[in-house]
Amino acid sequence: MGKWFWTAAVVAAMLASGGAASAQSAFPAKPVHIFVPYAAAGGVDILARTLGDVVSRQWGQTVVVENRPGAGGVVASQALASSPPDGYTLIVVASGHATNPFLYPKIPYDTFKDFTPISLLASSPNILLVRADSAFKTLGDVVAQAKAKPGSLSFAHAGTGTSTHLAGELLKSLARIDIEAIPYKGGAPAINDLLGGQIPMSFNNGPESVGQLQAGTVRALAVTTASRAPFLPEVPSVGDAVPGYDTEVWWGLLGPGNMPPDLVAKLSHDFVAALNTDQVKERLGKLGAQPIGSSPQAFDAKIHADYEKWGPIIQAAGIKAE
Repeated sequence: MGKWFWTAAVVAAMLASGGAASAQSAFPAKPVHIFVPYAAAGGVDILARTLGDVVSRQWGQTVVVENRPGAGGVVASQALASSPPDGYTLIVVASGHATNPFLYPKIPYDTFKDFTPISLLASSPNILLVRADSAFKTLGDVVAQAKAKPGSLSFAHAGTGTSTHLAGELLKSLARIDIEAIPYKGGAPAINDLLGGQIPMSFNNGPESVGQLQAGTVRALAVTTASRAPFLPEVPSVGDAVPGYDTEVWWGLLGPGNMPPDLVAKLSHDFVAALNTDQVKERLGKLGAQPIGSSPQAFDAKIHADYEKWGPIIQAAGIKAE
């Protein structure tokens, strides 16, 4: 009786384990939604849709990309934080995710506890753009005018606390110049106003800039990384004119907090596999983005590192979301 009971218990446990594994391997059994915290056609949107196309084919299931702009990513992040941790609702965030707690004193979620890191996806330098017919030919021209006429210039960026905003603030700090920062709900609207002549310059990431650069409608004055970007070898870095300057934008995939470890592992594996496909590498390469594809643990460490790096800078500059 005892032996029969033990055998039955083992078989039952094996069946239960097999059932759980089978259920996990069946993911996804319905469409997966990926939130994009910014407007369509921006860098985050392009990356999410490029990866979504590849992963949907791998899964044989639809991936729906939803643009939910607002409050520097807080609107979309709050929606994700309140979603079930079942893998069917995810978000592609930009670097600003790590800095939002310093910008919004009453942020409606915990940046760490309410999210599950899945993978650091890619990175790109930001680029200082002007219209093709701009009188500014170099970054030096901008700095010279800003010093001659403090407060006479402004730059567009994708939203308060985003990497493009901080890129401009870092330039102002290190070059000791006064340029007004104008926030937009994403990089694409910022470029639209740049093209329309409503703003003299804009900091944008690579993916949302390349098309306009190739079309000849805008000119790149400088890239924000310490060295020149491979996709824009003729464009100098900001650091060439402003010693010590170096910053970039990164994008990563998050799920709601408390996701099951096996589900996190599957999602990380599948999205890293998508990043390693020739289709995604070629697409991102043309857009000036570098695929990364990290472990969940490495992405978690990156978020914490940026939180520690930029927090004191934001607080010292008195930057607050409006």
